[in-house]
Amino acid sequence: MTGPLSQRFLLAGLAFATVNLTSCGSLGLNARKSSELPQTNSSLDGARGVGMAIFRSTAVASLRQPVTTTKLGFALFYQRMRAMLRVNDSPPVLETQPSEIPGSPEFEHLLDHHGIRHAGSGTLAFLVNGSSFYPDFEKEVAHARKSIDVQVYIFDNDDAAVHCADLLKARSGEIPVHVLCDDMGTTIAQTAAPDTPAPAGFTPPAEIVDYLREGSRVKVRRALNPWLVSDHTKLFVFDHERAYLGGMNIGREYRSEWHDLMARVEGPIVSPLQREFTRAWRKAGPWGDLALIRNPIHRDPPPLRSGIPLRILRTDTVVGRYDVLKATRYAIRASRKRIWVENPYFAADDIEDELVAAARRGVDVRVILPKRGDSTIMDTANLAAARHLMAAGVKVIRYPGMTHMKVMMCDGWATFGSANLDTLSMRINRELNLAFTDPKTIKALENAVFVPDFKRSTPLRKEETDGVIVPLVQSVARQL
Repeated sequence: MTGPLSQRFLLAGLAFATVNLTSCGSLGLNARKSSELPQTNSSLDGARGVGMAIFRSTAVASLRQPVTTTKLGFALFYQRMRAMLRVNDSPPVLETQPSEIPGSPEFEHLLDHHGIRHAGSGTLAFLVNGSSFYPDFEKEVAHARKSIDVQVYIFDNDDAAVHCADLLKARSGEIPVHVLCDDMGTTIAQTAAPDTPAPAGFTPPAEIVDYLREGSRVKVRRALNPWLVSDHTKLFVFDHERAYLGGMNIGREYRSEWHDLMARVEGPIVSPLQREFTRAWRKAGPWGDLALIRNPIHRDPPPLRSGIPLRILRTDTVVGRYDVLKATRYAIRASRKRIWVENPYFAADDIEDELVAAARRGVDVRVILPKRGDSTIMDTANLAAARHLMAAGVKVIRYPGMTHMKVMMCDGWATFGSANLDTLSMRINRELNLAFTDPKTIKALENAVFVPDFKRSTPLRKEETDGVIVPLVQSVARQL
């Protein structure tokens, strides 16, 4: 092979070698911090933990989840090859713009028609930053009467996470407490230090899963990672009646360092969210795939006097669900007036192409990226994407520091949750978003996120994107 195609195969080799490490952050940077701050595992403990996680992702996952492992293997091969062989030089081939405007009942019918799960009913309250979410979390843990169910990508072992673990342990003698964390995400996070130092004298536990179990009745399971595919979901359910979802894991970054978003959800929509947790919990148990043969019975939460339509969006490769990608593409393509985006990682060609086309037809397209992220590769990939977007007229601005928000508004439609704008979130990892169209809630999200963040952020200058090694960066980033 010669020419661009052979170059893509060569560069993709590097992508395959780095994909699963860089997706968890800049490990080199964090390794340096780890040697300075006494709040991470030792190198030996970290290496042992990662080795065990890889063993569980291969041998254990193959035994417990043979169907999942096989399906993921085929899907992962297809998605990686698709990303590797994509031809950048040719213009994107986009379908005709839908007549249905995002936010309208007709647009919701369009999503229904294309197989995306129908909307349920509930209420939303937005919680910006850990200073808003964590006090709510602590109150919910203290006052829960029936059950506490927690699913996160990362349950860290820093002082903030240990504090949360202690609260859960204290309640586990009174009500059932379940904690489900992604195995690889949590294990790698325990080797990386936050930006700010822990209190004097704090020593992190070597393994947070063991710490949660020690001296308590907390039931803990690891979401396994066949083919190193992760469950990136963040979902908290209390008493089967109240749920929280968004971008926050459990750890110091999320409590006090990063800019992020969660939402409190109540109403009938909590019942399918509870089922999402229960399905993931059962699958992570000793019976693996076999545990999903029988569906447990769930009690619906009390009905609401008032509520808004809320649509659950999933990325779940095993069952062929790509709701986040499909709904986002339709919303961008159908937008007439505005598309506002805030996301830490931008490496999804499908979304980039749609935004470029929208800007060229006169839509107000604005993208907020972090000025300083947690991954050097993804920061560079963001600049490469920004250069392409800016050339089409997209306004790219940078939030001062790390924004971990995953939020998008297209005319009168919005979505938020755990999904990044990258290949992993759109096509590979498990993700959980909510979408809605209620005008008052759209306005509330606009005022909570975009209005203040537009004021805090500064425009990205074209010269700041110069010098980016585009072919190399994009070949790596497409795998992330």
